[in-house]
Amino acid sequence: MRMETAHEAELLARRAELMKRLVSVEHDLDQPGNKDMEDQATEREDDEVLEGLGNAGLAELRKIEHALKRIEDGSYGICVSCGSKISNERLTAVPYATRCSRCAA
Repeated sequence: MRMETAHEAELLARRAELMKRLVSVEHDLDQPGNKDMEDQATEREDDEVLEGLGNAGLAELRKIEHALKRIEDGSYGICVSCGSKISNERLTAVPYATRCSRCAA
């Protein structure tokens, strides 16, 4: 049985946090609109911000899912560009990194 790594635990925790946030964003976006025109304009602006947060969250969630698959298949921590090992410092900062610092720059 494979042991969970610190990076994997961090990715799983972040995935759970993002999923919770995305459910909240979706719930907020599904709320009925206000009948007042001024309030409607404000709500539309708020909805655009929420949609932006939701899209950013979905993009990060995809990266996390990809990193978890790489952990499963044993390719996690290997640069997809040059094949070198991605430093632990980089993975601690960006646990879903797919490129070493040199290739990412």
